[in-house]
Parts: sequence; C-alpha cells; structure tokens
Amino acid sequence: MKKSEIVLLIFTVLIDQLTKFVVESKMALYESIEIISGFFHITYTRNTGAAWSILEGKGTLFAIMALIVSCGIIYYLIKNRNASKLERTAMILICGGALGNMIDRVVHGYVVDFLNFYIFGYDYPVFNIADSFLVIGVGMLVIETIFSKEK
Repeated sequence: MKKSEIVLLIFTVLIDQLTKFVVESKMALYESIEIISGFFHITYTRNTGAAWSILEGKGTLFAIMALIVSCGIIYYLIKNRNASKLERTAMILICGGALGNMIDRVVHGYVVDFLNFYIFGYDYPVFNIADSFLVIGVGMLVIETIFSKEK
C-alpha cells in the first residue's frame, strides 16, 4: 500500500471513532438534536446487529467478518498495485468503514449510530460515518465496474 493510502485508511477510522466518541460523551442514549427541521437529526443509538438491526446480537460474527474483509482488502491492495486510483480509494473506504464498526463491536459490544435522516416523511435507519464510508466505497466500485475500459 502507498503511504497516502495508509494515511487515508487511518483518517477514515479516526474520523469515525472521533465522531462516535463525541456523540457518546455529549449525549444520552436515544437523545436527539434537530439539525435541519424535518430532515436531519443527530440521534444517539446503539446497534448490536447489522444494517436496520438485522441479526441483532451477532456482533462477534460481524467483527470477525470485518477483520477478514479488511485483511483481504489490504492483501489485495498490496498485491494489485496496478488497480486504478478509484478502485484503490474505494477499497480503502470500505476497509476503513469495516474497521471503524469492528472497533465498536470489540470495545463496546455494539456500534454507535447517530446520523438520522427523515426522507419524504420516512425515518431512515440511523447510521454512522463508518457506514457512510462503506456505502461510498461500494458506490465507487460500482462506478469503476460500469465505466472501466477493461472487460
């Protein structure tokens, strides 16, 4: 891995952990602060499952999976130095997001979530920065796959 990629990986994990620390230290569980009326709140919740709390209580399984995926991504990046910048960046974001949530599962036994959006009246499930990095990384991989000149 390139030095800049290591820095990006560390940054993704640190920014995720810092935001979760601030929320946990400044807010009570289930406390909600309205940021944009009717659209965005900071709401402190805990998740012992995966997205939408599916497989609740399976945190150890998710922590192990995150570690395996992260090791696989790092191995891939080391072995495939010719991968595009977009692909490499996407993989780092996915790895950083997985590691951020894995740290929560190992340290707390749950993942701290706090980003709460209301979209067209629907209260979207609360998520965190690590989840955002995961989704952005996967989206970048989809774009890379669709627009890649190699078949």
